[in-house]
Amino acid sequence: MSVFDQSTMHNGLLARLPTEEYQEIFGSLEMIDLRQGHVIVKANGPIDHVYFLCSGIGSVITVSSDGNKAEAGMFGREGFSPTSAGVGGTVSVHEVLMQVAGWGYRMTLSATLKAISSCPGFANLLARFIQSFASQISYTVLSNVNYQIDVRLARWLLMSHDRVDGDEIALTHDFISLMLGVRRPSVTTALHVLEGEKFIRSERGLITIRDRRGLEEFAGDSYGRPEEEYRRLIGKF
Repeated sequence: MSVFDQSTMHNGLLARLPTEEYQEIFGSLEMIDLRQGHVIVKANGPIDHVYFLCSGIGSVITVSSDGNKAEAGMFGREGFSPTSAGVGGTVSVHEVLMQVAGWGYRMTLSATLKAISSCPGFANLLARFIQSFASQISYTVLSNVNYQIDVRLARWLLMSHDRVDGDEIALTHDFISLMLGVRRPSVTTALHVLEGEKFIRSERGLITIRDRRGLEEFAGDSYGRPEEEYRRLIGKF
């Protein structure tokens, strides 16, 4: 089957488009490989393209005026970014970069805005994802305020695990530190806690999920509600 066949589409939003809209939009999609660290858009920078991942994980990062950074949310094959483009925005408040390498499709901003105006199913799916993503960001704030770093790390690893195939996630301690907005020694300590519980195995540049259910129980209420919101609004991850 060719990639034009919608049944082969790995992005959750594009796969759910009405067939006629998918056929209309497909010609505007450019396939692209995305290495780890690839910057999709800079904070307060113009949006040139909208990205629909098929694999890998993108991080949406808040950047302060003095250069401090912390992850606000993440997305993968279930969504798109920058989300502001979905409501006609032309500038991204956040920096968006690839946390885990992958591939996907991108559309120019002009093609995206044209599709939003001419394809109601496309516009509706983008709006639903924006609502789901807003829920995720709100729980990131809740977790940062109310939970210790080991619980926050458990939540973050579960979210990453949702967006990859298999149980291995290629991540360094430095990258996790940046994403969680904490110092590297705190990440190392938290990883040791999760390893001690046999939830994960941490090696240089690689984390393996060993006990998904145990990790979910450890994360508690910090994980799960945004994922339920996505399933309610859009469908299975």
